[in-house]
Amino acid sequence: MQKEKIIVPPIKCQGIKTKLVPFIKEHIHRDLSKRWIEPFMGTGVVAFNVAPEKALLTDKNQYIISFYQAIQQQLITAPVVREFLEYHGGKLAQYGADYYMKMRDDFNQNGDPLYFLFLNRSDFNGMIRFNRKGMFNVPFCHKPNRFAKAYITKICNQVQSVWEVMKDKDWVFKHCSWQETMENAEPGDYIYLDSPYIGRDTSYVGEWPDEEAISLAEYAAASPANVCLSMWKENQFRKNEHLYSYWSQFTWFDTTHFYHIGGKEKNRHPMIEVLAIKNV
Repeated sequence: MQKEKIIVPPIKCQGIKTKLVPFIKEHIHRDLSKRWIEPFMGTGVVAFNVAPEKALLTDKNQYIISFYQAIQQQLITAPVVREFLEYHGGKLAQYGADYYMKMRDDFNQNGDPLYFLFLNRSDFNGMIRFNRKGMFNVPFCHKPNRFAKAYITKICNQVQSVWEVMKDKDWVFKHCSWQETMENAEPGDYIYLDSPYIGRDTSYVGEWPDEEAISLAEYAAASPANVCLSMWKENQFRKNEHLYSYWSQFTWFDTTHFYHIGGKEKNRHPMIEVLAIKNV
């Protein structure tokens, strides 16, 4: 059997679900005429591979939303990305960490989605992290020659691939809270939740307190839409008690997964991931 080709998005992020896409798609059964909804879009890897005709894709991180809106509007294209990364990649190769810091400072002033892409693909471990003041603060990866020709081509191909998926489709990208997104759901819609992981780094954007995680579980249980939560279940050191306490009424399917993106290599251990599903 030919292996399914996975569309990899141009944005990287902690906890990206690229390797879990086949597992997720296997367990999702939905009405294709209804909307696909993601209140925590992140990189968009699941949406790009599910490829629904109608979608509401939202996130609290305004820069991710702006980036994909720009691709949708063809303000960011593969040629635009190539020109930008060739120029600034050349400067990075010449000046190293100092140039990275300049680009980071500029991004924290201008919020430009191309600067966001540059930082995401040249920072430490492909992380997305903001401080309490909303400033991007991931350090440099110490690879001045990061943007080799082949690497730029790879990123450009990823931009082109996600554009090919979203073009001619009824997709809405919106910067808003998960609560607003959940309240917008209707019967027959399918909500995919990839919320911040309880007990793991939540500096992707803002805080993720226990009360908010509990509130999400309550919204999901009460929603008229179908819901699928993607969440860590346990590893060799601990169990996700929140999952057992607030999502036990959903149907669970699990698989073992290994994360390659993270702050410290010693913290990257096999993890049992679960899909907790409610079909209305």
